[in-house]
Amino acid sequence: MSTLQREPDDMVRVLDEDGQVVDGAEVPDLDDETLVAMYREMVLARHFDQRAVSLQRQGRMGTYPPLAGQEGAQIGSAHALDDEDWLFPSYREHGAALVRGLSLTRTLRYWMGDEHGNEIPGDGNIFTIAVPIATQIPHATGAAWASKLQGERKAFLCYFGDGATSEGDFHEGLNFAGAFDVPAIFFCNNNQWAISVPREQQTASATLAQKAEAYGFEGVQVDGMDPLAVYQVTREAVEKAKADDPEADLEIGAAARPTMIEAIQYRFGAHTTADDPSVYRDEEEVERWKQKDPIPRMETFLRGRGLLDDERVDAIRSEVEDEVAAAIDEAEAVERPDPEEIFAHVYADMPKRLEEQLEWFEQIRERHGDEALLED
Repeated sequence: MSTLQREPDDMVRVLDEDGQVVDGAEVPDLDDETLVAMYREMVLARHFDQRAVSLQRQGRMGTYPPLAGQEGAQIGSAHALDDEDWLFPSYREHGAALVRGLSLTRTLRYWMGDEHGNEIPGDGNIFTIAVPIATQIPHATGAAWASKLQGERKAFLCYFGDGATSEGDFHEGLNFAGAFDVPAIFFCNNNQWAISVPREQQTASATLAQKAEAYGFEGVQVDGMDPLAVYQVTREAVEKAKADDPEADLEIGAAARPTMIEAIQYRFGAHTTADDPSVYRDEEEVERWKQKDPIPRMETFLRGRGLLDDERVDAIRSEVEDEVAAAIDEAEAVERPDPEEIFAHVYADMPKRLEEQLEWFEQIRERHGDEALLED
C-alpha cells in the first residue's frame, strides 16, 4: 500500500522518539552522505535560529519567527524535491530555503529589514516569503496549474501553518487544485498553535489532513518531528504529482495529483520575537514536546548506523557555529537600505495614495532627522 493511501489519522512514522526505527517501518532509500547532510542542516537551522533570536533581542534585527522544533519537517520535505521543483514558503521556512540554496545571509538581510534579502537566486526555484497568512496557497496552485498547462514535469511544494487552514485562501487554493488536478503538495506545518489559538479551536475536524478529501485528493498525517518519515511522505507526494496518470484527469474517484500533508510538530519558541508564549501555554507542555526533538532522534539513528560519533558531531557543531557567525558578519556589513525603499517595488506604477504617503514621509525625515525617528 502506498504511504499516502491510508486514513488521514493514520500517522506515518519511521523513527520513534528515541531514534529507533519503528517496527514495520521502511527507512527511505537515501545514501549515507545525504542522511548526514540532513542532520547537519537541522543542526545548522537550529543554531541559526538561536543566533537570530539573540540578534533581535540585541536590537540588531527586526521581528523574527523562530523555527526551533520544526527542523525535521523542513529539512526532510525540502530534500524530497527534485532540482526542477518549486518551493513556496510562508515566513518560517528558513531551513527549507537553506536546503534549496538560499543563503543564511539573505535570510538575515530580509529580517533585518532589507528587501534585497527576499531576492531569490535565479536557479533556486523558491517563491518569495509570504508573511500574510495563506496568501501563498493560491499562488502555488496557480503556478502548478500553469506548469501543467505547459506540459512540464514539476512539483510545487507549498508550506503553511495550521492557522492558515482557517483562511479562505486555503480552501480556494485546494479546491482549485483538486478541480484542475494540479501537481501541488500542500504541506501543513501543524505546530499546535496559530499564535495563541490552539489547534483544537481551529476546526471541529478530527484532523487537518482529512480536509483534502473534500477537494478530491489524498491527505495524510506524518510525524513532523521525524525527518525520515517526512521525507518519505513528501517524496511519494512529489512522484505522484509528476506521474503520468490518464485516469486522474478529473475522473470522480481517481487518485488526483495533489496531496495535503499534515506534519504534526511543535514550535519550541514564540510565534515571533514579538510574542510571549508563556501567556497562553505552560512549560510542561513545551517540555513534553521537546522529548520528540527531531535533532537527537536523527543523531541517535545515525550513530546506530555508524555514520556519526562524538568527534564527528563536535566537528559539525563547530562548523555550523562558524558558518552562522560568518553569515551574520556578512549581513551586518551590507549597507542598510534607504527607508524610502519601503515604498518601492510594491506596484509597477506607484498609485496616488502611495505617492502622498512617500511625500509625507520625506517631510517627516527632513523635519526630524533619522536619529529621532529611530528612537524608542
